[in-house]
Amino acid sequence: MSTLRTSARGPGRLRSLLAAGIAAVTVAATAAVVLLPGSASAADPLISQGKPATASSTENAAANPASAAVDGNLGTRWSSQFTDPQWIQVDLGATATVTQVTLQWEAAFGRAFQIQTAAGATGPFTTIFSTTTGTGGIQTLPVTGSGRFVRMNGTARGSQFGYSLFEFQVFGTFGTTTPPAGCGTTNAALNHAATASTTENAGTPASAAFDGNGSTRWSSAFADPQFLQVDLGATATVCRVVLTWEAAFASGFQIQVAPAATGPFTTIFTTTTGTGGTQTLTVNGSGRFVRMNGTARGSAFGYSLFEMAVFTTGGTTTPPGNPLPGGGDLGPNVHIFDPSMTTASEQAAVDAVFAAQDTNQFGTRRDALLFKPGQYNINVNVGYNTSVMGLGRNPDDVNIGGLTVDANSSGGNATQNFWRSAENFMVPGSARWAVSQAAPMRRVDIRGELNLAPTGFGFASGGYIADSRITGMEGQFSQQQWLTRDSTIGGVTNGVWNQVFVGTQGAPAQSFPNPVYTTVATTPVIREKPYLFMDAAGNFQVLVPNLRTNTAGATWLTAATPGTVIPLTQFYVAKPTDTAATINQALAQGLNLLFTPGIYNVDQTINVTRANTVVLGIGYATLVPVGGVVPMSVSDVDGVKIAGLLFDAGTVNSPVLLQVGQNGSTASHAANPTTVQDVFFRIGGRIAGKATTSLLVNSSNVIIDHIWAWRADHGAGIGWTVNTADQGLIVNGQNVTAYGLFVEHYQKYEVTWNGNGGRTYFFQNELPYDPPDNATWRTGALGYAAYKVADTVTSHEAWGLGSYCFFQTNPAVHADRGFETPVNAGVRFHDLLTVSLGGVGVIDHVINNTGAAAQGTSTIPVNIVSFP
Repeated sequence: MSTLRTSARGPGRLRSLLAAGIAAVTVAATAAVVLLPGSASAADPLISQGKPATASSTENAAANPASAAVDGNLGTRWSSQFTDPQWIQVDLGATATVTQVTLQWEAAFGRAFQIQTAAGATGPFTTIFSTTTGTGGIQTLPVTGSGRFVRMNGTARGSQFGYSLFEFQVFGTFGTTTPPAGCGTTNAALNHAATASTTENAGTPASAAFDGNGSTRWSSAFADPQFLQVDLGATATVCRVVLTWEAAFASGFQIQVAPAATGPFTTIFTTTTGTGGTQTLTVNGSGRFVRMNGTARGSAFGYSLFEMAVFTTGGTTTPPGNPLPGGGDLGPNVHIFDPSMTTASEQAAVDAVFAAQDTNQFGTRRDALLFKPGQYNINVNVGYNTSVMGLGRNPDDVNIGGLTVDANSSGGNATQNFWRSAENFMVPGSARWAVSQAAPMRRVDIRGELNLAPTGFGFASGGYIADSRITGMEGQFSQQQWLTRDSTIGGVTNGVWNQVFVGTQGAPAQSFPNPVYTTVATTPVIREKPYLFMDAAGNFQVLVPNLRTNTAGATWLTAATPGTVIPLTQFYVAKPTDTAATINQALAQGLNLLFTPGIYNVDQTINVTRANTVVLGIGYATLVPVGGVVPMSVSDVDGVKIAGLLFDAGTVNSPVLLQVGQNGSTASHAANPTTVQDVFFRIGGRIAGKATTSLLVNSSNVIIDHIWAWRADHGAGIGWTVNTADQGLIVNGQNVTAYGLFVEHYQKYEVTWNGNGGRTYFFQNELPYDPPDNATWRTGALGYAAYKVADTVTSHEAWGLGSYCFFQTNPAVHADRGFETPVNAGVRFHDLLTVSLGGVGVIDHVINNTGAAAQGTSTIPVNIVSFP
């Protein structure tokens, strides 16, 4: 009971009103639980709260406005002048079917009043309830009517004062309550797979809006735009959508349908005047996926739906097939080693795999060697298409004995030692890892020196280490370029052109170009790659490391790598015999993906639409598009992890091999970015592959952590008009960060960066070997730069970049420049170079028109320390 009434009423009046107010609150507490017979509020939501309200008069405009009766706060109220008649009305924002009105009176109640509805604020009003024996307290009134405006019209006061309401509550639904002719009456979206752009927290998942439970809900991050979508399981004609909003509703949104999870989406309903509450929308459109695409929030919070029901012509839809199981065996191409095995049998097994893979550069065999925790006394030679992985929670849980990659079968030349990896184990002494592209070393503890050159110090063409420790020297020797990130090393020996260290303890001081070391003290933002391990009970788990900022050194040196453990039972364990439809069904069920080693022929796009999905490949699992499809597409959602895959272009041109985010994506994912790690692209070499763009990044804040995009310069199916490919990487998203970009031989710009806020740490490139001549390569300019920052970009920064030419088909070919960028204060380059390999062709400038020509048989780089 408010004490704001004037003292003219006298102390007796104040005391009586106080007593009546206490009684009213007691009645309210009961009425909130026990509703009158015929009440609809258990079924229909409150639709008036927070909506605009007006009144015929107010007792005190500042203290008792009309809005106080629709604010959900029992400590505030509307009160009128002390005369008859008086009214209060609420604007629901759209025509609604009204099924109940609840009046929570203060002591100054209405003895006689009507409940009325109207299409407009000034009427005409239709009376849907009338009484001359109002009781005060809380009155819950079942009604039937429709209108945008709902009014309590008081005609006789129950006291000498005015009319006073703590709350004026209207319950009902928006839109028609009668389904369109032929529209099914069963919710076709109930318990179907759902995804969303973001979730506020783990307790408000997308699935909660399709579980039929009105007490659970999906809610998004507090930003625009956001979407919620459901997979109906098959294409259907959608005739009606019912949205049951929590208080955090959408004032602007569309209902959209699409044949696939990533679109293209067709809008079948749109509004900029969303009302919240329950909105029943008559629509007409066809698709398998139905999306609520929120463009403007109606509150300071996110978007929140208790339920999103979808009705279709012809009734319900069912998900394709039976539910797929999670977990299971890892298939015949995974070799699991146990320390109880004899040393001889262990060595024989790894030697057999190496013998099969030593020279099998373009073969279809794939292998993963997995070592359970324990001690092994063997030496593991690692050949093509092979992953060596420890199954401990930490690297030192597995001691494999020895590790070797050399170049004996290629005469000491390691420049083609591609497609092999080492992860999550310890080597008790020194090791040799003479590799080139697509050969990452992660989470490895080398208790000695790591030699990155082949025996005899033959050529090697660059590689990548992360989250590792080398207690001795990291011997670069004849490595042309290398990136070491977030590791701890004992020091560095030698290097050729472009050796980069980011967040590496023990790294040499910045000194480019003499010696050729680019050193960045900390890594600005990173999430280490997910990895498979085995718990104490012998169960497979996947550890997803936490997102970190401003880091240096390995994650596991002082304690276990922090992160989230996901049991393998929450993964669909894919085998090469699985179809893309089966893999999509697993994703639609909410499972993550583990691709076991092998070749996967993909005849429809694998759509990753759920935030935080993990897609992890082991043993160089290879996706080959069939018929020119895009083999994988990731929605513009939070926190997807794509790792350990090889995309091998098919013979029919694919527009893109991996797409992250839809075109035009604008949402920020700074708090939970998507990561692309150890993902490799090949066009030609095995077959005459074709793909316009290898990796297209439309989402913002994506972290690219080691890719090799390669248009083949040797092998089968190669030639200027044979293995065609325009660009390796296009970045349209904002604030994208890349560590370790290896991009080679594409026919236009190798990398195009259109988004602002981009950062690149290490870039290695060879321009195409095979332009027939400059006129064929490009009209109006001499070739394409390797790394193009769009003219519209105002903020970009890059460290440690090299581009080389070897115009083997026609050594008379020139490229104008290696790097091309707008010149402004926000775009900066550090430590970049161009090289003509053996003088076979010329790059006229390093960046824009700055830097001398790279030419001559001596293969000496032209260096630029900073630009502009």
